[in-house]
Amino acid sequence: MTQESVKPLNWEPTPGIGYTVIRRPDGGMHYTFTDFSHETLVHWHEFASEHLMESDRLTTNLYDLREVHEITQEAIDYAIEVNSDPSARNIRLAVVVKNDEVRQAIEKIPSSTTPGGVELKIFTDIKESETWLDRPLTLIV
Repeated sequence: MTQESVKPLNWEPTPGIGYTVIRRPDGGMHYTFTDFSHETLVHWHEFASEHLMESDRLTTNLYDLREVHEITQEAIDYAIEVNSDPSARNIRLAVVVKNDEVRQAIEKIPSSTTPGGVELKIFTDIKESETWLDRPLTLIV
């Protein structure tokens, strides 16, 4: 994907929000979370929902949760809601975690086993997640 064809990110850092996001070289998103406060979740939900509305092709997203030690039920509920959007089926999603508690919480979020869900895989190594994301996107369909 050329630099000219990468969609603008339309995201700006907001004080007190516990995540950042950058555009991946393939056009997907790379989120890094430091917390799952209510304010962070509301901000992320709005941003992710807007991004899904503009989704017009298969894409890859990376969620780096290595700085998060616990995932709240509220975070799981928000993730399930975003994942239920019909546009989410166009996404391959790698989630990088640091501990089993976070892994187990992520496993509660329906993924490719449910109709319309993303193709999701959980990792503890960011390099492994990148290798998995770099597979041809045609394998999703």
